[in-house]
Amino acid sequence: MSNYLCLACDRANPLTTKFCTQCGAKLQIQERYRALKVIGQGGFGKTFLAQDEGKPSQPRCVIKQFAFEAINPNASQGNVDVAVRLFEQEAKRLDDLGKHPQIPELLSFTIHEGKQYLIQEFIDGETLEQELRRVGAFSEQQVRDVLVEVLQILEFVHSKSVIHRDISPDNIIRRRSDQKLVLVDFGAAKHATATLLAKTGTGIGKPSYGAPEQMLGKSVFQSDLFGLGVTCLHLLTNVEPFTLYDVLENEYQWRQFLNGKMASDEFGKLLDRMTAYRVKERPSSVTESLQELGFGQKTSTSINTSSGVYSFKAEELKTEHRVSISSSISNNQSAKTISSKNTVSNQNIAKSPVELRSAKGINYRGLEKLLKQKEWRKADEMTNMLMLRVCGRENEGFLLGEHIASFPCQDLLTIDQLWSHYSDGKFGFTVQVKLCQEYCKFDKYDKSEEEAYKKFAAKVGSYNPNKGYWKTYDEFMEYTNNAQIAMPASLPQFWLGYIGGSKTTGLGGGPKGGWYVLSKTIDALNWSTAGGLSALGRFLYGGGEESTDFSVEICGWKIISSLSQRLRECNKRIVYIAFVF
Repeated sequence: MSNYLCLACDRANPLTTKFCTQCGAKLQIQERYRALKVIGQGGFGKTFLAQDEGKPSQPRCVIKQFAFEAINPNASQGNVDVAVRLFEQEAKRLDDLGKHPQIPELLSFTIHEGKQYLIQEFIDGETLEQELRRVGAFSEQQVRDVLVEVLQILEFVHSKSVIHRDISPDNIIRRRSDQKLVLVDFGAAKHATATLLAKTGTGIGKPSYGAPEQMLGKSVFQSDLFGLGVTCLHLLTNVEPFTLYDVLENEYQWRQFLNGKMASDEFGKLLDRMTAYRVKERPSSVTESLQELGFGQKTSTSINTSSGVYSFKAEELKTEHRVSISSSISNNQSAKTISSKNTVSNQNIAKSPVELRSAKGINYRGLEKLLKQKEWRKADEMTNMLMLRVCGRENEGFLLGEHIASFPCQDLLTIDQLWSHYSDGKFGFTVQVKLCQEYCKFDKYDKSEEEAYKKFAAKVGSYNPNKGYWKTYDEFMEYTNNAQIAMPASLPQFWLGYIGGSKTTGLGGGPKGGWYVLSKTIDALNWSTAGGLSALGRFLYGGGEESTDFSVEICGWKIISSLSQRLRECNKRIVYIAFVF
């Protein structure tokens, strides 16, 4: 390596230089650690490959720089405080864990030139994510070997009352020197006491691998088992976890993605248990999982705690301890209760009430009451009214893709959660998007996307493919007994943009109907009815003269495509903090 890197400005400097030739910053941390090159950057700061000049062999090490505020200048003080806490927490967790041959050793945690730095052992190797991209899907034996080795590391971690909370393929490195697996990135790790386990906080970890209770801020030891189980499914299939998950069945349908490979029934059942939605259906501990794989002695699971029995009821939590999450699955959660004898037993968690948040001061209690009472049609019509009010478009009576693209996240997630919660995951925006994604690519609207959207519409009962007929809103409600027997993902109905006749809700237009909305829009634009639909199609979707004429399919596809994008944005901003370097 011919140059040292300045941690302050990234300037390359000659080896003999002690201070940066560009900004004057000191190049060495604690008179021994020098950065060589940037090897990663995330939302919290940069990671550098470095050199420890305090030892005769001058071994490589890793420097993690905390620069959250510089990277996120518009972050709220609350988010900055959480980021600071997580960075400091990684150093403390590594220090608490002490030395383990398959966990990076903490070398130093210090402040240099006004910034915080964490310095740890460098692991030379390849992450399992990188290995998967290089070699393709793992065999059952390879996945079993990974599972056993990581479980043995987690057995040590859990014995120190620490929950990792971010188990994923990119946080497991196969060390080049001995091919051993090393568990890295303890930035999300949590020191688990009975008091802390009973407290709900911020949802941490990657959504693809995070357990349901963990995304709600309620991590338990079995949350790590869930993340490791999903990691194994990813390695076994080489398919992203979101694709493997069946939102309607609340389980991973991974066997259909094996592409001819075999997985033994016994091993498959263990992976199913580890990735079960309910905590009580998973193995009770790492030790139990190892025993099922033929490793370890049978022992009772114990956790260090001195606070006796604790239980968790979401409705008893203070507001500041709750976290909002957009979920298309049932909110029936499970948790573990630690008895005064330090043994683990199962206890159901009561359903968490949805926090009724709004960026526009909207009161959602009326909608919640209707949903509690299973008054689906009334709730659907109220949802329409409230969304129009959020966007200030009550007079216009409909929403366009541009309004969905900027719809306030707090309101969008509140409405989605209410529908999902009170329908046990059957209805809501998220479940609609996930189902539609099974057919549509949401890339560019063309004939194939039109047909894909029709298949989705037929699946939720709003389109008759045999007759090529879009049902009116009244017809849909009559057919489904006012939505009492509606298909999953079919509500909120107005959202789907159907314009089958004079009494549809098309374009989110409400009970007055899609054609009412169209006529008002055409009038407002001074277009003739004869040419209005074609012109409106170009107006709504930004096309030129060759654009496809306006149709039900274009409208519905555009709206749900915008919804899909907005939900992703909102989930990234509100639901979780991914600690990634």
